[in-house]
Amino acid sequence: MSNRYLQLFLASNVLIILDQYTKMWVNTHIPKHRFIMVIDNFFAITHIRNPGVAFGLGADWSSEYKTYLFIGFSVIAIVAILIFFHQTPPENKMVRVGLILIFSGAIGNLIDRILYQEVIDFLDFFYGSYHWPAFNIADSCITIGVLLMFVDLIQAGKIPQAEDSSDTPEST
Repeated sequence: MSNRYLQLFLASNVLIILDQYTKMWVNTHIPKHRFIMVIDNFFAITHIRNPGVAFGLGADWSSEYKTYLFIGFSVIAIVAILIFFHQTPPENKMVRVGLILIFSGAIGNLIDRILYQEVIDFLDFFYGSYHWPAFNIADSCITIGVLLMFVDLIQAGKIPQAEDSSDTPEST
């Protein structure tokens, strides 16, 4: 096993175990739809189940095949992530870390879909009337991984920049 795959294996296992342990703790200690206030008017640990995907999209679909569809999408995404990881040059560390994080999050949420047909979310941030949807460690890994890859795209100049309007014929 090459060094890059050892990194993928070790880092993803740590993150997946952390994700599953925290979800197991919430499932064991907090009844569904209840919460523990950690910081008044800002952060609570709650027990919410998300039968949909990101931000609850698709949660209200009534198809008996919904879980299988989401599991299938997750498996396809995981295979694609592994292919991208394999093709990423070793010197492109930010992309590799991003892919490891996304891979770990996808596996963590896939485990929930297989075990419960939904994902356990428990990190709940809010301020006044503003409320961010509850999420979990796996979701955090995915989000941070995508951000790292986006930053890499910006730093590498792979995202087209808006043209300066003073160079266009319309501005003369």
